Amino acid sequence: MGDVLAGIQATWEFATDSVLIRFERGIRTPKLFQALRQRRIPHEALGSVTVTEGRRGTVVLHAAPRAGADPLMEAASGQLKEGCDPYRLVLPAAQRTLAEYYADELTARLVPEAAEPAERFLVAAPEAPLHFKAYDGKASFDGSRVSFRWSWTGASSAKWKCGDQSFPVAELTGVDWRSPEAYDGYLRVLRQGEPDSAQADQDPAAVVFGLGYGPVHESLPFAAAVLGAARHSRTVPVPVPAIATGRRDPADIAERIRHLGELHSSGLVTDDEFSAKKAELLAEL
Repeated sequence: MGDVLAGIQATWEFATDSVLIRFERGIRTPKLFQALRQRRIPHEALGSVTVTEGRRGTVVLHAAPRAGADPLMEAASGQLKEGCDPYRLVLPAAQRTLAEYYADELTARLVPEAAEPAERFLVAAPEAPLHFKAYDGKASFDGSRVSFRWSWTGASSAKWKCGDQSFPVAELTGVDWRSPEAYDGYLRVLRQGEPDSAQADQDPAAVVFGLGYGPVHESLPFAAAVLGAARHSRTVPVPVPAIATGRRDPADIAERIRHLGELHSSGLVTDDEFSAKKAELLAEL
């Protein structure tokens, strides 16, 4: 389309394959928008497009994402307030006809499976490095590891006993984020094979939020970045060493099959990959 639609707190630029959302700066703009600055949303990431009446003489163009398409919205898990939804463009009521035109244009570009959950993230996660201050410590993410450094005044004795924590992304399965606007907000990293503690203030894999600590505009992009990296690390194919041609020592083949079985049991190799590679190894006998 190549057009630009300027609204209140954001401007949408329409490309042939995506929408580039640029968020405005200002005292009335949600800090989350200012932290995000801009986001490119591929058409394949959209699930529906609507135009509805807004408050105080406005209309809202809402391009809702598909479930599972955006790590930011997945991390938020429905906890964002309406005014902090980055997929809503608020316009003066006089621009309703224009909003409806772009809604129709976007709707025409939805993929056939728009109503279905996405199989992978289609929207880029916020880029690392990221960090924020929680009530009981400082959280940082450099793109490969999540680190928690406990505060002298806020951290529980259980966390001090465990010491500062560092979690490789490759060992994470996801992130559990509860908004700082809730009474018991927290951010917890989820690890393979590790049970989740019911009390975040006692869990060394979590930081808890307090009044003025861990606001949405800092902790949510952080959670989305970690979630995106963790999901990516789980989908990258695990390289299996190539086997030289010719007959091999049966003991060596057996050891390789055992190692392959461990990768399969841990979920790092799929059933099909396991069967195919096992067959290749047996063929070397």
